Amino acid sequence: MNIKTLIAAGVLAASAFGAPALAQEVLKVGVEALYPPFESKTPDGKLVGFDVELNDAVCAKLQAKCEWVETSFDGLIPALNARKFHYINSAMNITAPRQKVIDFTVPIYDVPSQLIAKKGSGLQATPESLKSTVVGVLQGSAQEAFVKKHWATKGVKIVSYASQDQIYQDLQSNRIQAAVQKTPSAVSAFLEKPEGKDYEVTGAPLDDTSVLGVGTGFGIRKGNDELKKRLDGAIDALKKDGTISKLTQKYFNADWVAK
Repeated sequence: MNIKTLIAAGVLAASAFGAPALAQEVLKVGVEALYPPFESKTPDGKLVGFDVELNDAVCAKLQAKCEWVETSFDGLIPALNARKFHYINSAMNITAPRQKVIDFTVPIYDVPSQLIAKKGSGLQATPESLKSTVVGVLQGSAQEAFVKKHWATKGVKIVSYASQDQIYQDLQSNRIQAAVQKTPSAVSAFLEKPEGKDYEVTGAPLDDTSVLGVGTGFGIRKGNDELKKRLDGAIDALKKDGTISKLTQKYFNADWVAK
């Protein structure tokens, strides 16, 4: 029996015993799991939320197995560039400063960001209204960039926090008088809960695409053009078949699919 015959026999034997010809591709996905309804954990540790269901749909399109890797929000980009995971899926706005250090997929969804304050406070999302207050914001977020550009330069005191839960705690203890974040997260994680019953969304949505960006997408290392192409294709397919629209309706009660 010659070498070619032996190799062929080995392949046939492997097939007969059900050995896979190729292992399923594994993609690691960076996330901060502290931002409902986008991503958070149930009491038993299961990751849930809009971005989680979206990621399941994307990975199904790619026929890949996806594994979550958790880190702090402001640590996501450094960890991506250190090759700790393949891409970021964590409600990250596509902004010009971030595009200098990583690439993004096409925009997936675009939700507003607003001010949260005590009911009846009369506070508005303007530096004039907030001049005597302290405003909390998530460290490393596009909302932080907005308030530092538009409010801190005009006398509003800004405090940055490592997590959104810390912001809610300080809001309730009056260490800060207002906070800024994505509206669906404020509603889901705080305003709809007993501890948020005395607070409300107030004022117009923030407006400055130069710092807030042009929607939310997955972050990818620069130069990983093949993965970007595949993710863009999966996202476009999920827009066309209505999957992403259904998810925005389910989680946000609005059609906030990026055009």
